[in-house]
Amino acid sequence: MPRTADPSPGPAVLHGNEAPSSWVRRWTHLIATGGTVLDVACGHGRHLRWLAAQGHSVTGVDRSPEAIAAVAPLGRAVLADIENGPWPFAGETFDAVVVTHYLWRPLLAQIVASVAPGGVLLYETFASGHETVGRPARPDFLLQPGELLQACSGLRVVAFEDGFCSTPERFVQRIAAVRETKAAGGLPARHRLDIPE
Repeated sequence: MPRTADPSPGPAVLHGNEAPSSWVRRWTHLIATGGTVLDVACGHGRHLRWLAAQGHSVTGVDRSPEAIAAVAPLGRAVLADIENGPWPFAGETFDAVVVTHYLWRPLLAQIVASVAPGGVLLYETFASGHETVGRPARPDFLLQPGELLQACSGLRVVAFEDGFCSTPERFVQRIAAVRETKAAGGLPARHRLDIPE
């Protein structure tokens, strides 16, 4: 069964109306100025709103007509069932691909392939162990140890976390990974770990 909504317990909040992920906010500076961003399973647009406000050109995809209607004013909004239909961005790449609270393993390679040269993947979702504190509890929706690192093996990992967060309680894996290009003059690329002020 597909997941595009935050299944954590508590008051019902439409996926996309809550605050943007601290992980996405933390690594937004890795996205090229004015870059193109794809938010996979975007919900009602919490990350699209944040990224559009940072000056990025945003695209959101979701299977919910209500979600797509909500994000349409922000940029490109694509209604598609990406688990049962074709990938709607064949041949396209983006300066950033954002995925949160969503896991559909058959699409992992396609998601990584959608990161343009010089682009970044920001991914955060539930991990093994989460079944002890809430939903989702099925292994289909929980990353196994090292799984996200393995999926990103063609990218340069800038940051990776795999562990427990207490507010709210959840087990997560999250990654910020870039598709490196050759830097001018043979200098190494500088993927800043400190947040620019």
